[in-house]
Amino acid sequence: MWPTDPENGLSPKNTVGIDDVYNPPPLHWTSLLVLAYQSCGVVYGDLSTSPLYVYKGTFNGSLNRFLGEEDVVFGVFSVVFWTITLIPLLKYVFIVLSADDNGEGGTFALYSLLVRHAKFSLMPNQQAADEELSSYYRPGYAATEDAPILRALRGFLERHRKSRTCLLVTVLFGASLVIGDGVLTPAMSVLSSFSGLQVHSSSLTHGEVVLLSCIVLVCLFTLQHWGTRRVAFLFAPVVVLWLLLLAALGVYNIVVWNPRVLRALSPHYVVSFFRHTGKDGWISLGGVLLSMTGTEAMYADLGHFTAASIRVAFVGLIYPCLVLQYMGQAAFLSKSPDCNIHFIFFESIPRPIFWPVLVIATLAAIVGSQAVISATFSIVRQCTALGCFPRVKIVHTSNRIHGQIYSPEINWILMLVCLGVTVGFRDTDLIGNAYGMACAGVMVVTTLLMALVMVFVWQQGILVAAMFLLAFGSVESVYLSAAIMKVPQGGWLPLALSIVVVAVMYIWHYGTRRRHMFDVQNKVSLKWLHALGPSLGIVRVPGIGLIYSELATGVPAIFSHFVTNLPAFHQVLVFVCVKAVPIPHVRCYERHLIGRIGPREFRMYRCVVRHGYKDVPGDDNDFENDLVVRIAEFVHMEAAEQAAAGDAARGSDASVEGRMAVVSRPFDLSRTGLLMRAPLSNPEDTAVVRAAAATAASGGGKEETMQSLQAMYESESPGFAVRRRIRFEIDGATSESMDPAVKEELSALVEAKHAGVAYIMGHSYIKARKSSSFVKKLAIDVAYTFLRKNCRGPAVALNIPHISLIEVGMIYYV
Repeated sequence: MWPTDPENGLSPKNTVGIDDVYNPPPLHWTSLLVLAYQSCGVVYGDLSTSPLYVYKGTFNGSLNRFLGEEDVVFGVFSVVFWTITLIPLLKYVFIVLSADDNGEGGTFALYSLLVRHAKFSLMPNQQAADEELSSYYRPGYAATEDAPILRALRGFLERHRKSRTCLLVTVLFGASLVIGDGVLTPAMSVLSSFSGLQVHSSSLTHGEVVLLSCIVLVCLFTLQHWGTRRVAFLFAPVVVLWLLLLAALGVYNIVVWNPRVLRALSPHYVVSFFRHTGKDGWISLGGVLLSMTGTEAMYADLGHFTAASIRVAFVGLIYPCLVLQYMGQAAFLSKSPDCNIHFIFFESIPRPIFWPVLVIATLAAIVGSQAVISATFSIVRQCTALGCFPRVKIVHTSNRIHGQIYSPEINWILMLVCLGVTVGFRDTDLIGNAYGMACAGVMVVTTLLMALVMVFVWQQGILVAAMFLLAFGSVESVYLSAAIMKVPQGGWLPLALSIVVVAVMYIWHYGTRRRHMFDVQNKVSLKWLHALGPSLGIVRVPGIGLIYSELATGVPAIFSHFVTNLPAFHQVLVFVCVKAVPIPHVRCYERHLIGRIGPREFRMYRCVVRHGYKDVPGDDNDFENDLVVRIAEFVHMEAAEQAAAGDAARGSDASVEGRMAVVSRPFDLSRTGLLMRAPLSNPEDTAVVRAAAATAASGGGKEETMQSLQAMYESESPGFAVRRRIRFEIDGATSESMDPAVKEELSALVEAKHAGVAYIMGHSYIKARKSSSFVKKLAIDVAYTFLRKNCRGPAVALNIPHISLIEVGMIYYV
């Protein structure tokens, strides 16, 4: 039986069980190596360019006076070695990569895991039916009895809204720091690579280097609209060649300058380094921190590859090449204390191969910048899908790879801020301080969220999470404290950028949540709806009315607002809610929930379209026809359920609000009485779909005037996705055996489809009351209103044809 919960009813027999979770088969070793090779260009472009500026950032400050001491130089290398061993290798490769969200990674992936396995979410519009999605829970997850201390922690986070708000702000702060990397990485990498020109070109001034870097940055951002797929085949070869070159240069410097640097692999040199340098050594950790920049990309870009391929690439190539390069630079520096520390990497290059290395270094810097910019687009899309960022334009640059996207607005904002940073700072030391601050902040946020995932998702217990938090959190806190010391010297920039981005995200989330709360409080009661009778007290005109709102349950107040001012509506009404759920992807056969509102005579239905934070809503250009098929199948399923229940259910009103089922478009439509034919080649004709469930033909259709207007609109709108014009006809041979009530209902549905489809978009606006505080007025009336007016409209985002759109608005005072 279907549950009769009026809010969250769901038919279990039409869903895939929670245990039926997609577990991808292990890759063949050849495919694994290919993926590992490809990941080098996308994931490790930023991390592989760190040797350009690590030693420069470390010895640039007060540690510069220790350059002549071999033990100090060896100590710096030992700190770098154990840093990239503990954090990128041990923490990320072996632990964090296991915390994937159905193959996706990043800060929001950890947050989505938490809100699904514990009630930490502040997102509105969630239903219990969402928990029936096959990928909602982690495979093997089963709710267990919590220990007292764990139960107290869970209860505290679930009961107190401020604690959940703090968790959300922490996630937004981590995401904003990653977005800040999209500004700092191109500036740092490109400027560092071009600074090598000054080593053997004394006539080249620093201003000319900055100008040349700005030109390259403008070209880099201008070419983003082409997408990474057009140049992706160059990424991996460039990075692999660069890494092999780093390893070769490292071995050369070790052999030629100081083979004794191998001793610095011992952690004894770490202790000796801090004992000898004291406070200066602690402050220099801000430069050592740059050796980990780009580490977060291993987890953030997990959706493009597999965890195994990223592990193979790091352990087999990235890690040994970086270790050899840092070791080689330390060997060179220990015997060349008088070298220019600002160009330490280029000083250590043998002169005959200087220019080839400089060219490859520049290409590697561009590749690393490209990868971070693309990752920024993905994070913005995730924030938008989860209601934490204003809607922006998203363009898919690849028909084969779903994750390759481009956002024009975000791209140009990143370019302007990146140029401002490059011209304003003009120094890689200041940019490096900002870069290190962003890197340390993201790692601390990831560690905190991972500890919560271990407790609530992996169910490993509070002790294991505490050990993880103590082991890695303490190390990262030391680096963060060193980065904070450099806030006056450029470290303030990522904090300032993060405050602005978090403010935008939280204001948008707050306004969206308050608006949804008012929609829920003001929705139309079913008693009022039933009192109107089958005609709803209005004139029912031919056609289907698709009423879009953000309510997944109940009738929105916008409906009563509309019929009060214009007492006429379509003979078939479908309340459509397009909402995001906190999982990466919703499979096509689980995407649509279909239900009924009121008795059968009302001809009112509900369609909840669910998509994940990696899916793109509004990409279905055949939604009208698919919706008719799904409603027809729902009517059949409902009738079959009533017949199986017997006369008792048949005599009662079984068509009540809340009975919803997952209805997917079947491959064999004949089992629901529908048969679809391919569209005709003539665009003025329509394809024929035989409806065995229907009983009467509709001789009408759209009026000629409406057809000509739509044809004119489609011809004048090149970007408009033309929907297929499908006509439903009668198959009298099979309609005779149908239940009369089903036959009558589907006949009305077919007749309404032939008359045309109209889209009614409900808008609700919020304004602060006169008695509200100044902060609320500033947030709602200024900031939120500005963001709402300057972001993409929901009709455009959902690909709704403008020619058939009616927009209705209401204002709430908060």
